[in-house]
Amino acid sequence: MRSSTGIKRFAGLLVGGLFAALAMTAHSGSAVTQGSKAASMDACVALTADMRRNHMDYLQHDRHASVRKGIRDIKNSLSGCVDCHASKDDQGNYKPVTAEGEFCEACHNYTAVNVACFQCHRKTPQEMTSSVTTGGNKLGLMLDDGEAPALSAEEFEQLHAKILED
Repeated sequence: MRSSTGIKRFAGLLVGGLFAALAMTAHSGSAVTQGSKAASMDACVALTADMRRNHMDYLQHDRHASVRKGIRDIKNSLSGCVDCHASKDDQGNYKPVTAEGEFCEACHNYTAVNVACFQCHRKTPQEMTSSVTTGGNKLGLMLDDGEAPALSAEEFEQLHAKILED
């Protein structure tokens, strides 16, 4: 009976060690997608460890400033994240940050977090032209000039409830 206890402990330590090793390799290496603008930069708007832990708080804070107070010149805008972290494919076209293996999808899939941001916001950088002057495009919304956001009634209710609870 005593030997089976030792075997169970050893097996538990072995399994725990394997999980720890897998967890450490999951986020090893660069925090950016190769081929993105961010890959050539020394720093983001904050240190990598800070962004990993707090980016959602920064985005929520600035969402409140933008949506509730009308402040459009914000430091941590989602469109700024997409502009820097989107990479290009072999044809030179931007890949969506939510595509498999890309910047947002990789971490959010690993942490099992559903990202609702891109129901309204662009997944690729906006090619800036002189005709892109509307507030919607400055916010990274998927809109043509003068076009209003198109949410279903259910999506609008969910968004409204989420904003009110924050």
